[in-house]
Amino acid sequence: MKIRYFPDTDTLYIALAERDSSSSEAISDNLIVDFDAQGRPVGVTLEHYSLISDSSAIETLLPIAPAMQPT
Repeated sequence: MKIRYFPDTDTLYIALAERDSSSSEAISDNLIVDFDAQGRPVGVTLEHYSLISDSSAIETLLPIAPAMQPT
């Protein structure tokens, strides 16, 4: 997972996977989810991040558990 903030557009992008996005869906005015060709989410965009966030810091909690593999 990669998190990137773009101060020039006040946008936060969370890359959930390294797969290519084939479609996007606007969930609200400030939230867009990108999907791969199989319909799995690959990224999340938060527009106007500073207006919707309660904090200027981005915190991560580690360790991240390994993903469960489908059977």
